[in-house]
Amino acid sequence: MISKEMHGPWVLIVGGSEGLGESFADRFAAAGIHLVLLARNVEKMEALAVRIRGQYPVDVRICAADLTAPDMLDTVIKATDGLEIGSLLYIAGAGGKPYTLIDQPWDEALSTIQLNVVGQTALARHFGKAMADRQRGAIMLVGSLGCVAGSKRLAVYTAAKAYTQILAEGLWAELTPLGVDVAALLIGRTRTPALERSEVGNDGEMAVAETDDVADFAIENLQNGPVIVPPELQQAFDGLRSMPRRKAVEIMTRSLEPQTTNEK
Repeated sequence: MISKEMHGPWVLIVGGSEGLGESFADRFAAAGIHLVLLARNVEKMEALAVRIRGQYPVDVRICAADLTAPDMLDTVIKATDGLEIGSLLYIAGAGGKPYTLIDQPWDEALSTIQLNVVGQTALARHFGKAMADRQRGAIMLVGSLGCVAGSKRLAVYTAAKAYTQILAEGLWAELTPLGVDVAALLIGRTRTPALERSEVGNDGEMAVAETDDVADFAIENLQNGPVIVPPELQQAFDGLRSMPRRKAVEIMTRSLEPQTTNEK
């Protein structure tokens, strides 16, 4: 669970304009924790900030930033100057359009790496230091069940998600002895605007989780890191990790077809 004393007084929600970020924003605000929302879409963040301020007695600030930009960290440091960031939620991590790697434009492949690897590493390093010094706080990196195996037309994305899991595991080993909760939240298909944009109607028959349910599960299990997996995905997670790699890749490729049907 979250508390203002352990995980406040401010939370930085990276990818905090819609979807899962909005669900987490509600739950941290309900706990009395002030919010810094970080995303590119200022209009959506401002609308969310107005709603949150109207429902909860908390302050909400917004930071418009491109997480793939070279000066991203400087922008975030400036926006949070003077604030005690007690929790970092790194939710942003879209995979972009489906391509085989040899056909993928280099700038798009690099953007996926910067968003999913460089961005979360930089912010975890920066804010984790202060949390460790205070001996309290939380870092949650939102990953994907796609971390378990590579997938055709999403090779860079699935590789980046594997990094998220391993980074969280290492941070958990380093920071939990210092009082900081660390977890990688591995999710599957979740009903977000980003999912709708990526699947463009090709949703198949696979189940979709609701963002509020995912956020509730994550908060209830924040102290159970380094990796937390929703119960409905646990069997698939364990099974994919234990089976022969070729079979795991074949299954992952088939399961992600709704996002990769527009082959390049």
